Amino acid sequence: MKNEITLNKPIKHVAIIMDGNGRWAKKRGLPRTLGHKEACNRIVEIFDYCVDYDIKVVSFYAFSTENWKRPKSEIKFLFQYLEIFFKREIDKIMKDGTRIIVSGDISKLPPKTRKTTEEAIEKTKNNKNYVMNICLNYGGKEELTRAAKLIAEEVKEGKLALEDINEQVMENHLYTAGLPNVDLMIRTSGEVRTSNFLPWQIAYAEYVFTPVLFPDFKRKEFVDCLIEFNKRNRRYGGLDNEKDNK
Repeated sequence: MKNEITLNKPIKHVAIIMDGNGRWAKKRGLPRTLGHKEACNRIVEIFDYCVDYDIKVVSFYAFSTENWKRPKSEIKFLFQYLEIFFKREIDKIMKDGTRIIVSGDISKLPPKTRKTTEEAIEKTKNNKNYVMNICLNYGGKEELTRAAKLIAEEVKEGKLALEDINEQVMENHLYTAGLPNVDLMIRTSGEVRTSNFLPWQIAYAEYVFTPVLFPDFKRKEFVDCLIEFNKRNRRYGGLDNEKDNK
């Protein structure tokens, strides 16, 4: 499909908080779980949109460390849909040359879900074209705490000097090590907060909050977010030009 816009600045990494699935189902008189099922259909579609715009990395907030507070039945179905997603889409993912990584502690997932996830990671590990980062049992505070512990352990073992700790060292110990930081963070459903999602990686991202519920977030809505991104002036804490410095 022909691109609707031309990006006037590069986007290497898009991160998406997939919010509003339960509300989407409730509006239609359906069980909340069917909203999550429909959301799985959007993931591959959105990834395809990103490929059209040569966006190499996409992070999807699939399940947070706080989501364990939800009803057990809803969590059960969510993991089942995730398993179905990986098995259904793995051939396409391989064909596109996409590498799957997971940000988050998957050791606490149900054994079947963990096995399916690990198989997808292993099968795609040598793919070079794109990266699909599934944030699963992920929490930003947990990620930063984990990184701090890993660094402290290296210092304790004499592998790293205290004075050598810098931002790059920190990034090397995040789940997203080796990936570019986020350029565009999108949250659907109208909520205006980042909810513990990739706090380090979105430090200088452009945020776009859309009222559209995630199952309704399709190509038009995605392009609308790109159009908004195009309008932003990314200064990274600096000024626009020499005149502004006077």
